[in-house]
Amino acid sequence: MIKAVAGETIVLQRATYAGQLRKILALVCLSVVTPVVFSQGAPAGALPVSVIEVRPTSVPSTIEVTGQAEGAKETEVRARVNGILLQRLFVEGSPVKAGQPLFQIDPVPFQNALDEAQARAKQTEREAARLKKLFNQQAVSRKEFDDATSLNEIAQATLKTAKLNLAWTTVTAPVDGVSGRALRSEGHLITSTGDAGWLTSIYQVDPIWVRFGLSSADAARLPAGRADAPIDAPVQLLLGNGQAYDQMGKLNFRSVFIDPKLGTQQLRAEFPNPQRKILPGQFLRVKITTGSLDNVFLVPQRAVIQNDRGYMVWTVGSDNKVIPTPLKMGNWLGQNWVVLSGLKSGDRVVVDQIIKIRPGAIVNPKVVPLETQPQAPKETR
Repeated sequence: MIKAVAGETIVLQRATYAGQLRKILALVCLSVVTPVVFSQGAPAGALPVSVIEVRPTSVPSTIEVTGQAEGAKETEVRARVNGILLQRLFVEGSPVKAGQPLFQIDPVPFQNALDEAQARAKQTEREAARLKKLFNQQAVSRKEFDDATSLNEIAQATLKTAKLNLAWTTVTAPVDGVSGRALRSEGHLITSTGDAGWLTSIYQVDPIWVRFGLSSADAARLPAGRADAPIDAPVQLLLGNGQAYDQMGKLNFRSVFIDPKLGTQQLRAEFPNPQRKILPGQFLRVKITTGSLDNVFLVPQRAVIQNDRGYMVWTVGSDNKVIPTPLKMGNWLGQNWVVLSGLKSGDRVVVDQIIKIRPGAIVNPKVVPLETQPQAPKETR
């Protein structure tokens, strides 16, 4: 009797285990089948990517070239008399005013010359006055009176020259501006001829001039369409850190011929420079707006691939397969490329996972907004 009950207990346990096993197998089958049912839109293993839907837009068209700053006035300060340089009276690189003393040349020889000229002038003046009285009394000849008068005039002119020479021993600034470095130090023998008389330079930096050159192709893109036409296009500067200068400029010079060595037409623009952010000799990027480009597309720089055949991007078709699409590129606009041709409105361009993609691969696209920055396009040359 006991054996019979034990046998029934074993049979009941086996049946319970079998039922539990069937439930586990059912759950496993359900977990395998369920992803297939709910992922029909994106097959298993599809690479998730971010895409943008491109739309036609208009952007400004510019020419960007390298320019060099120069002072609106660059004046050489030169000595007018010969002598030993005794003292420098200014701080190099500091602002100076017109008439401010800059150098002192030894004045002693010129003071002596002035004293001699004054004495000579007084003597000839007295002699001319004495002979005038005698001539009125017909006591001397006309020739003697004329000779005395001429000698007096010569002495007076020599006196004026001596005064000028003494004044010129103090070399002053001819214009307002910023001084350069001193080219001669104390103790040098200064002469008024040649480079030995060049003491320093003064630069007027407000306004500042920026000189640059345009090729014939660039000049043809100006608003008037030719290089010799009047130019009123706005001019902008880019500083060394890539930021735009906060003052707009205007063209104030255009050469009438092409430089045969460089093949460019020289132009010059003038910019306000009240804070002296731009210094003479500084290299800058000059940007001239020539109009606008219509019906173009913007694509992030990171989405563009460049190879020996040119530029291309990955676009996503209606079946979520990626397609290599060649492009004709224009300029840069902030972080984006300006695409002139190769895309159409509504195309989906992949902007990440670029290296992992292969032609014909199936992806799981997610539309993201295009990042734009309000900057003028940069010429890709």
